[in-house]
Amino acid sequence: MTEQEDLIRDVVVVGAGAAGLSAALTLTRARRSVTVVDAGQPRNAPADRVHGLLALEGVSPLELLARGREEVLGYGGEIIAGEVVDVRCKSYGFAVVLRDGAALQTRRLLIATGLVDELPDIPGVREQWGRGVLHCPCCHGWEARDRRIGVLATGPMAVHKALLFRHWSADVVLFAGIHQLGPQEREQLDALNIPVVAGAISRLEIDGDRLNGVRLVDGQVIDVDAVVVATRMVARMEPFAGIGIEPKTQPAGSFIEADAFGKTAVPGVWVAGNATDLAAQVSGAAAEGARAAQHINSDLVMEDLDRAVATLADAQTAKADA
Repeated sequence: MTEQEDLIRDVVVVGAGAAGLSAALTLTRARRSVTVVDAGQPRNAPADRVHGLLALEGVSPLELLARGREEVLGYGGEIIAGEVVDVRCKSYGFAVVLRDGAALQTRRLLIATGLVDELPDIPGVREQWGRGVLHCPCCHGWEARDRRIGVLATGPMAVHKALLFRHWSADVVLFAGIHQLGPQEREQLDALNIPVVAGAISRLEIDGDRLNGVRLVDGQVIDVDAVVVATRMVARMEPFAGIGIEPKTQPAGSFIEADAFGKTAVPGVWVAGNATDLAAQVSGAAAEGARAAQHINSDLVMEDLDRAVATLADAQTAKADA
């Protein structure tokens, strides 16, 4: 491992998605030295468009990130391609170790690594993920409006997903599979005229690059235009275990716990975006990144102030003793 001992940055941001770039933009505009480390694995890479983002509705995810990178670089930030494999506590803050052996020294650390969607092991799901296979009604409900929507009961949130998507389409069906529905779930589905299809799923039917049905193990095919899955969402946090970052687990997945400003239980470490908020859309992730950055900057200002006050006191004491 090689450390650049002559360069201690104010902040290293791990992750160059909406949260990480938004934070980096705020920090560079605050005249902070910032390095963003990007492993090049954005969660929304399979998607064609970003939705619900004010003034940028329908923008390509890749275009959005490219614009963000240009803005960060324009204010003097640094963006490097690399994968963080370890983080170590140091007297000045942290050493962020990359896979190539380099170590970036920093006073503060912002985790914006996002999450991984654990997809059900059903042929066709991964191939159609982000296109014919959806998960978020707020993100994709408009595009799926009035279409035939099949919800796969692959997790505890399946019925909830079916109830939500029913708002956008009157043609919603729940594929229960081996999931046993409770009396209240049955009542809710019946109240909204959502039929339930029993039986295990064999695969999704795809014609060319278009999803057109769900095939059951008995050979029956139910025609649909879109499929909804409730993924289990897992924050990317393995490299930070050595400094005390631990996962908080709930039925929907695991995340890094933080306060309202993104500050974790580990001094000097903040988190923003899907790594701490599993439900955050692009707009929310960007806002969280900016908010965390504001508080990181304030924290650095106060640390520098404390140092200046201590230096002044020492100087006054030395003068008095002279």
